Amino acid sequence: MTDWLARCLDEVDDRAAPMTELLCSLVRSPSITGSDAEHEVQERLAGELAGIGLDIDHWEIPLDETVADEDFPGIEATRSEAWGLVARRSGASDGPALMFNAHIDVVPPGDLTSWRGDDPFSGHVVDDSVHGRGACDMKGGLVAALWAVAAIHHCGAPLRGDLLLACVESEEDGGLGTFATLRRGWRADACVIPEPTSLDLMPASAGALTFRLQVPGLAAHGSRRTEGVSALDKLVPVLTALRALEARRNVAVDPLMRRWPIAYPISIGRVSGGVWPSSVPDLITADGRYGVALDESPLDARRDLEIAVVEACAADPWLRDHPVEIQWWGGQFGPGRLPADSDLLERMRRAHTTVAGGRRQETWGTPYGSDLRLLTAAGIPTLNYGPGDGSLAHAPNEAVPLAEVRTAARALTALALDICGLAD
Repeated sequence: MTDWLARCLDEVDDRAAPMTELLCSLVRSPSITGSDAEHEVQERLAGELAGIGLDIDHWEIPLDETVADEDFPGIEATRSEAWGLVARRSGASDGPALMFNAHIDVVPPGDLTSWRGDDPFSGHVVDDSVHGRGACDMKGGLVAALWAVAAIHHCGAPLRGDLLLACVESEEDGGLGTFATLRRGWRADACVIPEPTSLDLMPASAGALTFRLQVPGLAAHGSRRTEGVSALDKLVPVLTALRALEARRNVAVDPLMRRWPIAYPISIGRVSGGVWPSSVPDLITADGRYGVALDESPLDARRDLEIAVVEACAADPWLRDHPVEIQWWGGQFGPGRLPADSDLLERMRRAHTTVAGGRRQETWGTPYGSDLRLLTAAGIPTLNYGPGDGSLAHAPNEAVPLAEVRTAARALTALALDICGLAD
């Protein structure tokens, strides 16, 4: 362990109390995707990072222009504004640059009765874990990255290359924040996204496409339902076809994805329709999520689903003449993978082992989409590594262990000194 690394790690340890309080405070801010609180957290972080002494780029994203870009990855939340934020600890020379990329938005808490206590944004510390929506996904990782940058800056470590912290909005509904950060011109030679991985290494992410099915029926009085055609009933054969498609698409999967029972799921998350209890519904809308395989083109994935729905309609007398309409809307996450010739995975493994030791980390791919795919597509080698159990993300009683946040901060500190290098 070098002198500079030892000094920076001591600084990480010395800042445990204020970083814990920052994490608790951030969890108490309900920065749901598209809400005003999302922008308020971004503004607060800009102030925190400026107060540390970092260079700050905090800008309003030109929303109309960005959404109109032909490569825009999609959006689901209604928003009238969005903000970008990048903090830079400038290097002394032209050494390699490292970016930490962390999203500040969270999903809604859902059924409040599923949460212990009456506040899903409590930010309480219980059993040495911070509890609340966003604690795990991914404010724990955000604070770990900020903690590492702050420790290096306060120690005055003479980095050769730039160290960047990108705080992004709108990751949960498509990736607007990272897309806009890249369009702003921010780049690095490597990037780590501190998503919850239980401190394992995730060099790949599957894709996830949002789709909508419009299933037609024929209205009639409920007392004479046989004179109508229930759109709800006609959704059933389509669901059966999607289950068969899901099975076919998961027969052979990439080794990185074999830990998952279903690597590339197809799920329906929202169903709506009908206008009156005693009327046969003449339209059912089903919104779903469609997993895209590693290295698969989203266009090819779409075609698979479209063919399955067309075949299901062809086999049904009503749907044959009144086919289901498919719409692709909202977040469109392509898959992404760390390039095979990158040494980032082994350097992250070495950094973690240096500061934590213990068990050998597992290496696997995520079944969900992440901003990894946008960064790797821009030529920036990227992997996911961060505190927290991903199974708690988007779930009630979300929490992140403080011990993992601290370990992640120490490992990211070691990685930064390794990649950015130390000036003479």
